[in-house]
Amino acid sequence: MPLTYAATGEENVIKKIGGSPEVKKHLENLGFVVGGKVTVISTLDGNMIVNVKDARVAIDKQMANKIMI
Repeated sequence: MPLTYAATGEENVIKKIGGSPEVKKHLENLGFVVGGKVTVISTLDGNMIVNVKDARVAIDKQMANKIMI
């Protein structure tokens, strides 16, 4: 399921990252890698603040939909 459906505060494992090669590279540079852990901190209008690799990252709904957990 996409990251947008994750419950707040629950740790999830990234299974797959979709999108174009540029999008995949951008997400990888932010710390979103297959097998990595991601926790949703908060959600506002679909935009999310997540904790990935001990860093807080803000991503929009489109990016979150490309990250499968």
